[in-house]
Amino acid sequence: MDALDRLEATIRARRGEDAATSYTASLFARGRGKIAQKLGEEAVETVIAAMGDAPQAIVPEAADLLFHLCVLLADAGLSLDDVRAELARREGVSGHAEKAARPR
Repeated sequence: MDALDRLEATIRARRGEDAATSYTASLFARGRGKIAQKLGEEAVETVIAAMGDAPQAIVPEAADLLFHLCVLLADAGLSLDDVRAELARREGVSGHAEKAARPR
């Protein structure tokens, strides 16, 4: 089990715990809108770090981004395995072709 799988398991275990003592539980308690908002904030912070002069500054922001993405997936009843399956489906397909094939 890799670090992302362990993170996902920890996030799922925190669902339903006391929101006063668990940040993850507090996100679940506040609902998907708040989780999505936090994901967006972390995405912006990652972009800001990427625009700076210190590439290492991207790493903690990317970790926050992945954490919040995992919380969103869990809230929606999805998992990293769902994302992995989608990536596997796209493997070997041109990005332009894949995008053009999406339903509008």
